[in-house]
Amino acid sequence: MTPQSGPRSSFHSLAGAYVVGTINPDLYKFPEDKSETDFPAGSIGRLWFSIEYEQESERLLVSLIKVRKLQPPADSCSPFVKIYLLPDERSYLQSKTKRKTLNPQFDENFVFQVSSKMLLQRTLKFLVYHVDKQKKHHLLGQVIFPLKNEALTEDNKLVIWRDLEKENLEPPSEHGDIQFSLSYNDYLGRLTVVVLRARGLKLQEESPAVGVYVKVSLMNHNKFIKSKKTAVLLGTPNPVYNETFSFKADQTELDTASLSLSVLQSNKGEKTLLLGRVVVGPFMYTRGRELEHWNEMISKPKELVKRWHALCHST
Repeated sequence: MTPQSGPRSSFHSLAGAYVVGTINPDLYKFPEDKSETDFPAGSIGRLWFSIEYEQESERLLVSLIKVRKLQPPADSCSPFVKIYLLPDERSYLQSKTKRKTLNPQFDENFVFQVSSKMLLQRTLKFLVYHVDKQKKHHLLGQVIFPLKNEALTEDNKLVIWRDLEKENLEPPSEHGDIQFSLSYNDYLGRLTVVVLRARGLKLQEESPAVGVYVKVSLMNHNKFIKSKKTAVLLGTPNPVYNETFSFKADQTELDTASLSLSVLQSNKGEKTLLLGRVVVGPFMYTRGRELEHWNEMISKPKELVKRWHALCHST
């Protein structure tokens, strides 16, 4: 496999993906913004990259630009980045290692071969590692970026930054786990749910035809009020959604309202299967992590509160 055009340099082919030379950082001058200076409390770093899709050659071009403010386990830091195109977890492309810096500048190009039909089902995953003196690799953080919400067209290069997140290293629960954020705006009387991702789902069969989606339902006094659904993602036990839903809920209803998130599997022409669900809400309905998440949302108005929850089969 050879790139149709590119810098005069070597590249490495891997499962329909390869590295192509380096890029000119002058082409990626950012408008004056605060992304270089405004970091949230507890930040473990921030990563900048760009993406572009070539329809004719069916190539996804990913440029790894830089990482800032890394928080390594030791004083010294020699970072590198692995890039995956999920749901393929077996193959990845890797940047060069930058020696002794918390603010590495990479400016490297990578290419993934992916059909336009499958593009919006895929998700980019960046893993940032530090190499210590014993040549051991330590994971510093990750960025998960679903492509389904992006306008990837010719001549449309998107430059993006995302804060690094810690990877969830705990093994999945029996029926899998779901991660979502909750926020309540008391002024607007609006309850917002951001369905982020699920992992370790026990699909009845793993095939590209199997679809998985999340149904979010607002209940009051255990009576159904309204539900909304995510897009259906195909063939993966670890789907990434990043979809936001809002519900009208008066502040006086928060003691009797609850949210049910059900993860469902749909097979063509067959009955929809419940893979697991979780309910968050007040003391009337929930305990433990689900109650804590609800209470934290109420105590931090207008702030997105993110948590993982174990799925269960009981109603």
